[in-house]
Amino acid sequence: MKIGFFTDTYFPQVSGVATSIKTLKDELVKLGHEVIIFTTTDPNAPDDEEGIIRMPSVPFISFKDRRIVVRGMWDAYMIAKEFELDLVHTHTEFGVGFLGKVVGKSLHIPVVHTYHTMYEDYLHYIAHGKVLRPTHVKIFSRVFANHTSGVVCPSERVIATLRKYGVVTPMRIIPTGIETKKFEPNENTPTEIAQLRTFLGMEKDETFLLSLSRLSYEKNIQALIQKLPDILQVKPSVRLVIVGKGPYEEELKQLAFIEGITDKVLFVGEVPNDQVALYYQAADYFVCTSTSESQGLTYLEAMASGTQLVVEGNDYLDHLVDDFSLGATFKTDDEFASMLLSYMAENPAKNPEVLARKKYEISAESFGKSMLAFYNETIVYYEKVQAEKEQRPEVDTSTKTKKHKRLFKGIFH
Repeated sequence: MKIGFFTDTYFPQVSGVATSIKTLKDELVKLGHEVIIFTTTDPNAPDDEEGIIRMPSVPFISFKDRRIVVRGMWDAYMIAKEFELDLVHTHTEFGVGFLGKVVGKSLHIPVVHTYHTMYEDYLHYIAHGKVLRPTHVKIFSRVFANHTSGVVCPSERVIATLRKYGVVTPMRIIPTGIETKKFEPNENTPTEIAQLRTFLGMEKDETFLLSLSRLSYEKNIQALIQKLPDILQVKPSVRLVIVGKGPYEEELKQLAFIEGITDKVLFVGEVPNDQVALYYQAADYFVCTSTSESQGLTYLEAMASGTQLVVEGNDYLDHLVDDFSLGATFKTDDEFASMLLSYMAENPAKNPEVLARKKYEISAESFGKSMLAFYNETIVYYEKVQAEKEQRPEVDTSTKTKKHKRLFKGIFH
């Protein structure tokens, strides 16, 4: 099968979406399929990429580390036609995602879409939420999704949201998987953990709480800092290590100063990719109070590393953390301190059998196979819908089609 991925975001831009796309591509290739990625240019992208078509782009005004296509879409459209794709998979609802829908329609092939982002959580970034409203998100998402043949949702929360928006296209929950082996300890891990803790200036008996994410407002790291004093009153030997960078970093540092806990909160910044697993393995608990995640790969990475989670729950996370040996979820920010202290006091033993089962569920292998099954089902569904359309009375659409072609060519030239 030849599959075209259409996305505004891809490596070297670092994001959960880019990671998800790369993981899926690799798994589909392993299963014997061909994947072509249509995406934006990036000044840091290598020159010798294979299977990637890049269109000229510029940084997006509200997210400088993200890019938006400015031209070249007509050429990409013609290239896509030459590839004779069997299926289009869009990963964005905007520029390149729109191109993917046009390609699918032109080639008479199904379009599958993954709804990666809960946009209502990010509206404050665009003109402080004064231009785009939740109603706009609802209408745009509904129109985009209902003009595809199938929608992939990372969690039940996403499906529930899209149903509320009025999406009627077939939807399937397929959480992104990860390369679990990258996070498994080896014989050198104990020594490396000891070295890392020394590098971080942590005492031997200190409890290591890890937060790892982009430092932005919606990640709600501020709640971890605000509740840390309550934890320290009971357990003074606790240190919160915050890994990542982002626009909210200075505000978080100021908050730690106001709370009087600068010696208990360590900002590490962004760490090299090959050191991320070690941070998870060194931590006693992975903690998070974000409520903006439709899925969140850091939860999976922490779990694959064998680190117990104490995180703010939702439908997805409550299902993910389904055994007390894996961790615990809580409902609101105010419950974080009490849940962490309770979990630390009970100190449940890790269960290798439970962890092994969970690792396969969150693996890239399971992710790839589940997506391929959905592709095949979608192709059958698409062919059925097309057959039903052919049985309807014929309508002369030649004039309308010519107008659409002229419009499309005018936009993307």
